Amino acid sequence: MKETKKVLITVKTYPTSSKKYDELVCTAGITEDGKLIRLYPIEFRKLPYEKQYKKYDWIEVVVERNDSDFRKESFRPISECKIIKSIGTENNWAERRAILKNVKVYTNLKKLIANSKNNTVIKTDNIFFILISHRTFL
Repeated sequence: MKETKKVLITVKTYPTSSKKYDELVCTAGITEDGKLIRLYPIEFRKLPYEKQYKKYDWIEVVVERNDSDFRKESFRPISECKIIKSIGTENNWAERRAILKNVKVYTNLKKLIANSKNNTVIKTDNIFFILISHRTFL
């Protein structure tokens, strides 16, 4: 089912190679109602410069569920993204903070694992290790 969503972009991945699309970017953000959303696939570098959104831009896009992805927050854009507004850093990021305060944030890893199987936000005081895995998509 097609629907129009307004999304605050918070994450853009580095472009990765794709057999089907040449190169793709996975984008994630927060909808107006505070839900996390994943937009994929987006051929970002093929977009005209004026359509290339930045982090903390509000965009409007027509999407449909991405049935090939098990994650409930994953949607496939079926229209071009329309940039509506950029959110700046004025007043110590006040406008960004106001939007982000509505997102569910986990501070306990056990609760995160027990309650979430999808994209989520976690806040930590210390980082003990980082595991980086390299995947090739060619």
